[in-house]
Amino acid sequence: MPPLSRVAARVLGLPPALSRDIEVRRGVPVPSFDGTVLRADVYLPRRVPDAPTVLVRSPYGRRGWVAQATAWPFAERGYQVVVQAVRGTDGSAGEFSPFDERRDGLAALDWVEQQPWWNGRTVTFGPSYLGLAQWAIAAEAGGRLAAIAPFASASQFRDQTYLGEAFTLRGSLSWAAGMARRTGAAPRRPGSARRLARAYATLPLADADVAAAGVPIGWYRQWLAHAEPGDAYWTGSRDHRATVADVTAPATLVTGWHDIFLQSQLADHEALAAAGRTTRLTIGPWRHTSPALFGAAARDALDWFGAHLRGLPPEGDPVRLYLQGADEWRGYASWPPPAEPRAFHLQGDGTLRDEPSTEPSSSSFTYDPSDPTPGEGGPLLGSGGGPRDQRAVETRSDVLVFTSPPLARDLDVVGPVRARIHLRSDTAHTDLLVRVCDVDRAGRSTGVCDGLRRLVLEGPGPHEADLDLWPTAHRFRAGHRIRVHVAGGSHPRFSRNPGTGEPLGTATRLVRQRHEILHGPAHPSTVLLPVTSG
Repeated sequence: MPPLSRVAARVLGLPPALSRDIEVRRGVPVPSFDGTVLRADVYLPRRVPDAPTVLVRSPYGRRGWVAQATAWPFAERGYQVVVQAVRGTDGSAGEFSPFDERRDGLAALDWVEQQPWWNGRTVTFGPSYLGLAQWAIAAEAGGRLAAIAPFASASQFRDQTYLGEAFTLRGSLSWAAGMARRTGAAPRRPGSARRLARAYATLPLADADVAAAGVPIGWYRQWLAHAEPGDAYWTGSRDHRATVADVTAPATLVTGWHDIFLQSQLADHEALAAAGRTTRLTIGPWRHTSPALFGAAARDALDWFGAHLRGLPPEGDPVRLYLQGADEWRGYASWPPPAEPRAFHLQGDGTLRDEPSTEPSSSSFTYDPSDPTPGEGGPLLGSGGGPRDQRAVETRSDVLVFTSPPLARDLDVVGPVRARIHLRSDTAHTDLLVRVCDVDRAGRSTGVCDGLRRLVLEGPGPHEADLDLWPTAHRFRAGHRIRVHVAGGSHPRFSRNPGTGEPLGTATRLVRQRHEILHGPAHPSTVLLPVTSG
């Protein structure tokens, strides 16, 4: 076993190895449904009799972190591991088609079951895209899968690409450029981070791929061209949410409060639970790329697989949540846990209070897409995500800030967070962002959760906008204050709204957007926090 994988096993906190005597077969041909040959690396522990198989399908190569943090550690702990490169990547023939993995995945499962070393039991594992590849086959595979462990992932990627119907520019473009280089569609050149920074400012958005990667990227342009909800590009073979409830394999889901797929993974868990399926949910204080998230998911999967392969129920609560701000884990019977919704009202004087103001008032700001409001932290694909200091953002004139008095006692917020904002705007096409922050005794304002929604307003208003903010589990400590931001964007996490209603990919004209946020008994703009008793 290479030294790096031993280090990875220690970093991940995995249990002791059963055997280090592993046979590795590189580049094994695996014919797919149409005869296209995909390539896999197969890890076979020599001294572990009757070993079950872990199937991993990845667009990120068969070696590297996939091998060091998945294949080697699982093989050493008594599993045969098949790491297949998806179509069009790392030696697998054909053209890479993002998110379309059902037929190739089922063919890979067929191939595994035909091998002389297969013992009749197969499980699946992996994060992000590797998790989508599991959902792609899980319902149709039925009892052929003994268990699945998709983590930091979702059964469909459209909701993450168009979160709140706004295009997630930073994550989508950076991933598209990275995959273009990985598949050979774009050259590998130094300075990719600098090019990405320039690309985020590029208009029209359809040309940002050339700025980022040096070449047009077909699938990136398809995402922009198919922006409408329900577009056929995103449904069918790329969207598996409709079949989640049909998945009979026991499913363990691990994610983080600052993972980009949190909302969608919670929806998958709720669909499984509502259908009476066997499922477990763990949410920790992690970002999408946190090593601690990978370690927790690997340990969780080994426990889950071991229990279900032995026919034993796993121990512990079906829902385990990390309460941020208190630095403690809590167990629950279901998601979301019981909570009492508590409304915090935005006031015209910049305060945040339990009751609406008795007199009507308003607060206003102007969003200028030529100088877009920046975002700090939150659920990002790469670096810079998670809880971040918001004080620099709060100094901008295009961000409204509402702050509560110091709390008399600890306030635990666990569950979905929502906002209802009453507004007038001088443009029909605009975005609205609401962010909740925790202000400590020293005045540091740290982002807890946020949400953005792309709006199309009809008439002069006033209008009512409901926003789903990021779910959270957070303790606001006594003496801290709750703070709410209202803004018109968070760039480059989200593409800026040009304010014209032109098609997303081709718009170049930018229009300033003035917003008036309303307060008072007739128009109580509020944030609704799910408060738990412990």
